[in-house]
Amino acid sequence: MADTDPNKPAVPLLNVQIDGEWYQFPKGTRMIEACKQVGREVPHYCYHPKLTSPGNCRMCLVEMGMPPRPKPGEEAPLDAEGKPVIQWMPRPVIACANTVADNMGIRTDSNLTRLCREGVMEFLLINHPLDCPICDQAGECRLQEFSVEHGSGMSRFREEKVKKPKNVDIGPRIRLDDERCIMCSRCIRFCEEIVDDKVLGFTERGSHTTLAVHPGKRLENNYSLNTADICPVGALTSNDFRFQMRVWFLKETESINVDCGTGINVTIHSREGKVYRVTPRENNEVNSCWMPDSHRLSFHSIESPDRLTDPMVRVGATHRQARWKDAYAQIPEALSKLDASQIAIVASARMTNEELFSVKRLAGLLKVAALDVVPRMGESDGYLIAADRNPNTTGAQLVLGVQQPGSQLASIRAGVEAGSIKALLVFGEDLTEAAGWPEESLKKLKFLLAVHTHANPTAAAADVVLPSAAWAEKRGSMINVTGRLQRLSAAIPVPGQARDDWEILRDLTLGLTGSNGVHGVDDVFRLMAAAIPAFNGLSLQKIGNQGIALLETGVRIPLLERERERRAKGMING
Repeated sequence: MADTDPNKPAVPLLNVQIDGEWYQFPKGTRMIEACKQVGREVPHYCYHPKLTSPGNCRMCLVEMGMPPRPKPGEEAPLDAEGKPVIQWMPRPVIACANTVADNMGIRTDSNLTRLCREGVMEFLLINHPLDCPICDQAGECRLQEFSVEHGSGMSRFREEKVKKPKNVDIGPRIRLDDERCIMCSRCIRFCEEIVDDKVLGFTERGSHTTLAVHPGKRLENNYSLNTADICPVGALTSNDFRFQMRVWFLKETESINVDCGTGINVTIHSREGKVYRVTPRENNEVNSCWMPDSHRLSFHSIESPDRLTDPMVRVGATHRQARWKDAYAQIPEALSKLDASQIAIVASARMTNEELFSVKRLAGLLKVAALDVVPRMGESDGYLIAADRNPNTTGAQLVLGVQQPGSQLASIRAGVEAGSIKALLVFGEDLTEAAGWPEESLKKLKFLLAVHTHANPTAAAADVVLPSAAWAEKRGSMINVTGRLQRLSAAIPVPGQARDDWEILRDLTLGLTGSNGVHGVDDVFRLMAAAIPAFNGLSLQKIGNQGIALLETGVRIPLLERERERRAKGMING
């Protein structure tokens, strides 16, 4: 959460001139960040706002000046506007490691800075291979971009380029091409400072410097793919995405991850209905700039051969494909023969708030009191992976009113096995895997409905199976472990005849009441906002891409706490 301590002393603002215009910045702001805030982008490679600044690439050189020190008894000279006259230094300084000072002057586009950048680019390209057409970084390579914007367009180097190792296997998910490395050291600092894994380093000297893993080690921590994200060139690439698709063909969709309660902000990269990669999206209240590999690669389950694509109904001992209309018709017919006390509902804390609200409405119509979600608890990794492996437990508590997830599961199971519960509606869960129910228990039911994305033992035992949408195929909202309301966005269409969960729940309600009035997920949110005070005045659009602090749960994200400490010490600026 943002620091709102009213007793904390205010940071003094300093007057700084950037390219002839005067601005004010808090004391401690790096020169490169000050320039960025006013729209003056300074090219850089080694600098990253979440990492310490080694100042080794020299690409961010700018011209700096200060007012001359007046002689005793004299006042500092002022210009026609009453501002201090700047006396410029004869040599440039790096903008990444220096902070602003009062009355400082910065030039980002002078003749001196242009000549410096041309020289730096020429040196960086001396031994760089000319393999841009086959490089996986093409289309998002900072070396390509800055060589066009700041390079001279020619090289005076005529000797043989230094050859270095290529296609090096340094970890299970990362590939290294040392010839492309420009020694920015971002990957080294990330491993040391963010995930406490001192596995990477430089060897040799001068033009023969190479990036390498320490002897006997491999880059195999669960955050290793972040090094490919922050590599400004194509030196580190993802084995999973390597040579799969050119980035300029991909559509980018801003969404959130659903593998744990943190709700990591992501960008889904897709083309023609297929997800090719998922990358972290910056949100300083959720995940900073990072993402664990296990969460990042989980999107492959969307295209699993076990995906359900058509409604299925049980005919004898097997299932047969059915029309949605026929599948829906069996549900109210089976439930109408039972008393409300003989029906139970198990929903999922992996469902969106809108879906959970629809489940609650359905339970109200059926007068079902036996309602619960399946808890998934593990251990926090001390960085971004929360102990709660469900992405929307907080939403389930608020929307469904299930204060202790899983508290009714044992009684529901006992009722099923005793025969007092004869019908079970299961949304988004496989009870055999998630709750440890034996398949024999499910076979005792007179009626079982399974709504899920994948084939599983619960679906195999069901009388009616309805295919639903995966997380990358739906819109909606969730509340993470810290109480932040965030938005899920659809990047690709659902496969086959599958439908979004809110649509399935709407049609189930329609079959029971004959009317509904819900035509989209925005309508569901509107109804939810009218019924639950915490959502009053909100809509899916108002949530935005960064989310809204909705509740205070007292939960903190370890990586963000460490980042705040580093920022407070002046180690980082982002």
